[in-house]
Amino acid sequence: MPEDACLWFFDCPGCGTMLKPKVGDCCVFCSYGDVPCPPVQLSGGKSCCSRG
Repeated sequence: MPEDACLWFFDCPGCGTMLKPKVGDCCVFCSYGDVPCPPVQLSGGKSCCSRG
């Protein structure tokens, strides 16, 4: 899991599904991981990702 960036899309190597963040989440780690991504953890739970 990157510590300074968000991952908006992830191709699952097991099933080939393209994962995208759920509505309201900033990245796939926050949507599908056991814990929020490091930028969200460091910001105290605030959204971390800016696209562009």
